[in-house]
Amino acid sequence: MKRIIAVAVAIFLTTIGANAMDRENTIYLDLKYGRVVIELDSAVAPKHVERIKELTRKGFYDGIKFHRVIPGFMAQTGDPTGTGSGGSGQKLAAEFNNTPHVRGVVSMARAQDINSADSQFFIVFGDARFLDNQYTAFGKVTSGMEFVDQIKAGTSENNGSVDNPDVIVKMQIASDAE
Repeated sequence: MKRIIAVAVAIFLTTIGANAMDRENTIYLDLKYGRVVIELDSAVAPKHVERIKELTRKGFYDGIKFHRVIPGFMAQTGDPTGTGSGGSGQKLAAEFNNTPHVRGVVSMARAQDINSADSQFFIVFGDARFLDNQYTAFGKVTSGMEFVDQIKAGTSENNGSVDNPDVIVKMQIASDAE
């Protein structure tokens, strides 16, 4: 009986460890509405995850505007100029993968050149599978999507451009969080 209990406890502890949050690959994105938790997927987009973490640790995203928000589609941020044409200055080669662009997926924005992703990313509000294998998905929202839903939206006439946009209050890696 003791052996059965010991085996059951070992299996339980292994399961907890497997399901525990990987704090080094978790982002806390704080909005005025609340905290959004994003799980990064370095298995499918290692260079993009590495760059997002590097910029996050530098405080690059703190105060950055959600400059393009289209209801039912996505909220885009990561441009220090707030215009949609800026970035960090370091382009990334595409890491297209099989992650479907569905509600809560976080993916890199880019220009027409498939290797032009930089610092801008977007969070998908709904099914956007037409983006699959054309944009590098690198994470997903695991909690706080209700706060993403509250981000001030633009209009379809302006292609989602937002007047007086919401900002990222603070973005940090969970392992570095205060």
